[in-house]
Amino acid sequence: MARNRGKKYQDALKQVDREKAYSVEDAVNLVKKIDFANFDASVEVAFNLNVDTKQADQQLRGATVLPNGTGKDQTVVVFAKGDKAAAAKEAGADFVGDADLAEKIQDGWLDFDVAIATPDMMAQVGRLGRVLGPKGLMPNPKTGTVTMDVAKAVNDAKAGQVTYRTDRDGNVAVLVGKVSFDADKLVGNLKEIENIIAKNRPASVRGTYIKNISIASTFGPGVKVDVESF
Repeated sequence: MARNRGKKYQDALKQVDREKAYSVEDAVNLVKKIDFANFDASVEVAFNLNVDTKQADQQLRGATVLPNGTGKDQTVVVFAKGDKAAAAKEAGADFVGDADLAEKIQDGWLDFDVAIATPDMMAQVGRLGRVLGPKGLMPNPKTGTVTMDVAKAVNDAKAGQVTYRTDRDGNVAVLVGKVSFDADKLVGNLKEIENIIAKNRPASVRGTYIKNISIASTFGPGVKVDVESF
């Protein structure tokens, strides 16, 4: 696969010891060093977990606000009426509506990062499942995006909230910041999400839970992180 990559990627890859699991601090510094994007690239962590996602109790899903944010401006839409709509607007939601907003999305508009809804709006929002679901934008109580406290949900989204969810192969990928972040801020965010993944270990999992952790910038190669270094 790497042979099909460009020269800059190949040069970056040469600086990574593929047989080594780096400490979280060393991994962060290396990712920052070898990034070659001509923009402020994102940094993402990927966990490979020993879970069977066919079992409902072994599926992880949730959300958390990272201590140092993500460096990404989130465009937030809120499905709400009346006082809740007013509260969402006051909290800084970018778009607030009900039937009109649902119709706009049904027509193909998806220019937003987070969707929040009050519980009473879910009958209407549920009809958008085929549109929002594949994009990971469907409001869900487990991620705090179906709630009566829309102001808190909007504030959390704007403050750097990230969601995590196992894919069918037991992997979890989470944005943890930007290459421009100070190394200690990236490390802090990484430790926060690792702690949450570890705390949410399904009771039915036996043996090693977190099999592998790696981090990478947007175009850069992955750097393996020593699980014990957290």
